[in-house]
Amino acid sequence: MQITKVARMLAAARHMDPELEQKSYTVMALLDGGMLRRHKSWLKAEPPAIVVATIGSLSQLLEKQIFKPDSLRVLVVDEVDFLFKSSKQVSSLRKLLTSYSSCNNRQTVFASASILQHRRFIHDCIQQKWTKGDVVHVHVNRIMPMPACLYHRFVICGRKAKHQVLLSLLQSDLPESGIIFVGEQSEKSKKSGQASSTTVLIDFLRASYEGPLDILLLEEDMNFNSRAASLTDVRKGDGYLLVSTDIVARGIDLPETTHIYNFDLPKTAIDYLHRAGRTGRKPFSDKKYYVTNIILSEERFVLQRFENELMFHCEELIMETQG
Repeated sequence: MQITKVARMLAAARHMDPELEQKSYTVMALLDGGMLRRHKSWLKAEPPAIVVATIGSLSQLLEKQIFKPDSLRVLVVDEVDFLFKSSKQVSSLRKLLTSYSSCNNRQTVFASASILQHRRFIHDCIQQKWTKGDVVHVHVNRIMPMPACLYHRFVICGRKAKHQVLLSLLQSDLPESGIIFVGEQSEKSKKSGQASSTTVLIDFLRASYEGPLDILLLEEDMNFNSRAASLTDVRKGDGYLLVSTDIVARGIDLPETTHIYNFDLPKTAIDYLHRAGRTGRKPFSDKKYYVTNIILSEERFVLQRFENELMFHCEELIMETQG
């Protein structure tokens, strides 16, 4: 939905430019969640020039031959490293790249902020015929993967003090808007009927936080309508505190976010990079943005590993409520 909105703005701007060919570009969003019939009728009535889709929704239309990729000239796959690691989506992605269309008949663009082992990946692209042989590697910033406008901090506390430490940080930082990242609930915890960390944290903040920001939730298990409603609330223009799992760590563009709080550390340095990338997104801004990690003493070495891998410095913050 976010990318479709931007694509439509760009298509409209192109249409208004007198120096460019006067041609209208229809942009269609393929959304997950039982809208197959509506997509089918739209594709017949007004075939789009640009389709924005998840791998799942596009594969569904291709399998049912509702959408035919014969006219596919450009294929852009964003967050490609994540998709190739996803057991749910990698087979559909491989089919899309090799079975449903040929790399010889299209331009293929793979994009991500975190493609590791670039040379190996480019070799695989050519060998597996995901792309043509003349691959061009565009590396935006090979020296500093982390934006310079981010200020990284950490607080060490006991497990039982984490909620109170977060509350104290919110009271002292006074963020304009923030995202609080919480770890995914384990399957064992779900089966035992325990409340998720996001639910516990949301309940705590709604009872204890007295600041002006709206407290919102976005997590994996929410249905499409609930997710869309949360993002609509976030984009209303008022300040927000969004409590979320890593579902928000990639791609979501919320330029008003000034603070990131890692209530639980991410599993990998790449996940840290993507979480941190949800702030500092206002172009030409000279503001400082903050990424704060609330950790246990035994997690300090994990954060140090992230610092070494991503080449950034994290400063310790001493607070009175750290017990």
